[in-house]
Amino acid sequence: MKIALSILGLALVSLFNAPAQVVTAQLTLEQEQFLPGETLRATVRVVNNSGQTLHLGADPKWLTFTVESVDNNFVAMKNADPPVAGAFDLGSSEVATKRVDLAPYFVMNHSGRYRVAATVHIPEWGTDVVSPPKEFDVVNGAELWSQDFGLPAPPGVTNQPPVVRKYILEEANYLRQQLRMYVLVSDQSGARILKVSAIGPMVSFSRPEAQLDRASNLHVIYQSGAQSFLYSVVNPDGAIARQEIYDYYDTRPRLAVNDAGDIVVQGGVRRVRPGELPPVMAPVPVPPTTAPAPAKK
Repeated sequence: MKIALSILGLALVSLFNAPAQVVTAQLTLEQEQFLPGETLRATVRVVNNSGQTLHLGADPKWLTFTVESVDNNFVAMKNADPPVAGAFDLGSSEVATKRVDLAPYFVMNHSGRYRVAATVHIPEWGTDVVSPPKEFDVVNGAELWSQDFGLPAPPGVTNQPPVVRKYILEEANYLRQQLRMYVLVSDQSGARILKVSAIGPMVSFSRPEAQLDRASNLHVIYQSGAQSFLYSVVNPDGAIARQEIYDYYDTRPRLAVNDAGDIVVQGGVRRVRPGELPPVMAPVPVPPTTAPAPAKK
C-alpha cells in the first residue's frame, strides 16, 4: 500500500512539473549592486517549448515578482504590482522578453543582499512557472557633495515659495571592483529619494566639481580615468541631460562661467563623438582607361 502511494505521489509530482520542464522563465539584472532607490531593471525571458501556443498577458498578474532579504533581517515591502498587462501569443519554440523596473514597487532602503524571482502564470494549464532566483546587493554610497535648490516657477506664477529639492553626489563600489559616481535628487530633508542615476565610473582620488545654473540644472565634472574627465548636466528631475568626455591636455578641465552667464568647461580637449564627425565622401570613380585606336594608314 505504501509503495502504491509512493508511486502515485511520484506520478502527481511529475505531472505537476511537466509544464515547468517545457516552459521556462529566466530572470537577469543589469548589474549586481544598486543604491537605494536606483533603477532596478529586471529582464524576464519566457521560453516556450511546449508544442502549444500560449496566450499570455491578458491577466495583469500573469507576471509577478517576489523580493526578499537573503539573511531575513529585513523585508522588502511591496508598494504595488509592476504594470505588465498586454495580451500576446507565444508560439512554440518562441521566446518572449519583458523588462520591468522593480525599484518603484519594492521598498529596499536597507543595505544588504536581496533575492528576486519571477513567476509566470499560464492560465490554460492553471500552472505557475518560477524563474531561478537572482541575488543582488543594495549598498549605501559615500556622500561627496550636496546642494539644496529650488524648482523653477511655472509660467505666470510669481507669488508662491519655491519647491526645494536637494542634489546629492555619492560614490559607491560597483561590483566591488570599480568606483562609480551617482547623482540623487531628494526632498530638502534628504529622507525621500526622488531619483537616482548613475553618472559613470570614477577614480578613487577624484573629487567632483559641481555648480548650478539659472535653471537649477546641476553641472558636474570629475576625473573618470587616468587622463579623462566626465562632464554631465543633470536636470531637476534627476535625469542626465548631457554628457561629454574631456581629456587632460596642457590644462585640467574645469567648470567656469562665461560672459553670458552660462556654465561651460574650460581647459582640456573635448572628445569628438562619432556622430559629430563629418561624413566621408566616397571618391569619384575614375573611368577606365582605354588604349588609343591605331592610326589609319
